[in-house]
Amino acid sequence: MRILYAIQGTGNGHISRATALVPRLKERADVDVLISGVQSDITPPFHVKFKLRGLSFIFGKKGGVDIWDTYKSLDTRTFWNEIRSLPIEEYDLVINDFEPVSAWAARMRKVPCVSLSHQYALLDLATPKTDKTDMLGSLILRRYAPADAGFGFHFKRYASHIFPPIIREKVRSMEVTDKGHYVVYLPAYSDEKIYKRLSQIDSVRWIVFSKHCDTAHSRKNVFFFPVNDNQFVEYMASAKGVLCGAGFETPAEALFLGKKLLVVPMKNQLEQMCNAEALRKMGVPVIGSLKEKHLQRIWEWVSSEEIVAVDYPDCIDEALDQVMAWYVNREHKAGLTPFRPARPLETPLTINKLMAD
Repeated sequence: MRILYAIQGTGNGHISRATALVPRLKERADVDVLISGVQSDITPPFHVKFKLRGLSFIFGKKGGVDIWDTYKSLDTRTFWNEIRSLPIEEYDLVINDFEPVSAWAARMRKVPCVSLSHQYALLDLATPKTDKTDMLGSLILRRYAPADAGFGFHFKRYASHIFPPIIREKVRSMEVTDKGHYVVYLPAYSDEKIYKRLSQIDSVRWIVFSKHCDTAHSRKNVFFFPVNDNQFVEYMASAKGVLCGAGFETPAEALFLGKKLLVVPMKNQLEQMCNAEALRKMGVPVIGSLKEKHLQRIWEWVSSEEIVAVDYPDCIDEALDQVMAWYVNREHKAGLTPFRPARPLETPLTINKLMAD
């Protein structure tokens, strides 16, 4: 059986998950890997057969996606050429982690495609939602990488087809200590913005991993490092707390390591706003931005000793079992009804005004 495992390359979470999942998948089938996107800082420890441009979102420096830079990076002609030229017919199945080129190639040429991603879990009615209406964000979640069916990962098991986060062996095997520092990963904020706010809490040593610097440097109590996965994991394992965006993999790894967590969801980013709501319900503090008015909340978090306990067992084989069972069932039954989400994601399920500012 030949499988194409397709990964979204915007950000680091998708590739982090793949480092644990791909080796286990290769125990079951002949697997090729595709990555599209231009914003990841992690080099995958396996061969990547297809490296494509795809469609990427560019992080800004003011707390959200840089719409203008994202627009400038779009190359729809290249995108459609990649869809047309991808030899998708060579594969029996596409397993897709929110990757658009393979998803649309599979849809156009009727190759079975199953989503295995955090984004898929966000479509489920059981998972927490923001109350902010975001039609564009909802459209992206549904149509960016379409699939015939799907299975998801989230902070909790909200449904039988939603699994806890995949925690990499690198993280699982780390010795956990507390050296008193705090790790920061806020790629949508400039170094200057981060320094301006965190330097006011001068009793803390802040270790900032930045997408905007090329060399390590420090100013007062704030230390900046270029993004380096090994160094980041080491500092996180020895930290007292982690301040990061409301993505998925970094908050999950921080919780797994038993660290205090404070998240700042990216502006106008539906996925992160839904993640923030899920984390808030679990007891994780959330702030809407790095504005001065939130400084007191950061002080309170630094002074607190509250840690949210989680249980994240290894669920990779369970997830892959369900994916393969879906494929076998599909092959033995004719005329299956394609997957359709039950109702629009933008339907408010909670009353949470975190991002009103």
